[in-house]
Amino acid sequence: MFAERGEVGWHTLLMSVAPTWKVLLSPPDVGAGERQLLLDAFDSNWIAPAGPDLAQFEHELSVSTGTTAAAALSSGTAALQLALMGLGVGAGDDVLVSTLTFGASAFAPTYLGARPCFIDCESDGWQIDPNLVEVELDRRASVGELPAALIAVDLYGAMCDGEALVELCDRYEVPLVVDAAESLGARRSGRPAGCFGAVSTLSFNGNKIVTTGGGGALVSDRVDLVERARYLSTQARRPAPWYEHDEIGHNFRLGNLNAAVGRGQLRTLDERIASRRRVRATYERRLSGLGLGFQVSPSDAEPNHWLTTVVLPADLPVGVADVLGALHAEGIEGRYGFKPMHLQPVFEGHPVVGGAVSASLFERSISLPSGSSLDDATVEWIADVVCRTIEGS
Repeated sequence: MFAERGEVGWHTLLMSVAPTWKVLLSPPDVGAGERQLLLDAFDSNWIAPAGPDLAQFEHELSVSTGTTAAAALSSGTAALQLALMGLGVGAGDDVLVSTLTFGASAFAPTYLGARPCFIDCESDGWQIDPNLVEVELDRRASVGELPAALIAVDLYGAMCDGEALVELCDRYEVPLVVDAAESLGARRSGRPAGCFGAVSTLSFNGNKIVTTGGGGALVSDRVDLVERARYLSTQARRPAPWYEHDEIGHNFRLGNLNAAVGRGQLRTLDERIASRRRVRATYERRLSGLGLGFQVSPSDAEPNHWLTTVVLPADLPVGVADVLGALHAEGIEGRYGFKPMHLQPVFEGHPVVGGAVSASLFERSISLPSGSSLDDATVEWIADVVCRTIEGS
């Protein structure tokens, strides 16, 4: 089945010519509030990276995530890298990573010379499986090979089991990093996304539920980790009347204008979550009867529904390529679900615990347009296209 994925079919060609989409997967949703804050920042002449909106944005992120401090950065990937650096991860270390994720989760430890080792997901919630994490940590403890950190990913706007993972990581004294790039505004066990573990990271890429036009952040109750990240993100410049460096730094700071947009986005986050919840509910109502599966969250969880992703039944005559082809032909952007990291060519040969669950999801899952600006009629039309494709097979 995986070999078939690599074949160039008509749907692949259609995607490669960059069609003009009528409906995007998850476009930015900005309004008058963001525009006014951006213009105010521009008119104040705070164009350079540091500025009052940047400091205020960091404060508002801390409040939103229930953490003590935040550092706003150039990307979620930069935040992951700085989080690991702050925890002392380096060359030759092993880092456990959710396998069902975007590549940045695994790229970040690789930048530092560490080796990502992958853990499979749960079959219903698709989050990293705490049972497999426990088995692997126990095995590694018995041979004296504990990892330098665990990176758990909040997938598609829902949160991983932070409470279980914190307990496991505390037991084995392994730092927990939560990649919350997709989950800002979500809650689980009564706590907001970004508050679990030693440190969490966020993304404000253009397709995220909060965007700054590109950017990310690191949030934590450990002020030392946040201050270390901020220091490294500004080229590791020492306090001196000249440029003084005693270690290698990075140019990873978020700009003040971007932060102004982010402040406006945070003010309307609840509204966008409510809109995406309505989108998800419509897809469930229209598609569940056809046997399509949806990501399941426990009763104490409140996802932000960043991306509604559906799973086709294994015995369906049509496959993911057929449904995506039909959507793309109508100008509707759909996307394959994440390809697990342990199946990526760049990570061939890396250790993996499990793997069959995420591999199966990859073969059968589709992310549907989920933007908060979608109206009901458009969501119904998208569902109609999916229904016609399946029912006509």
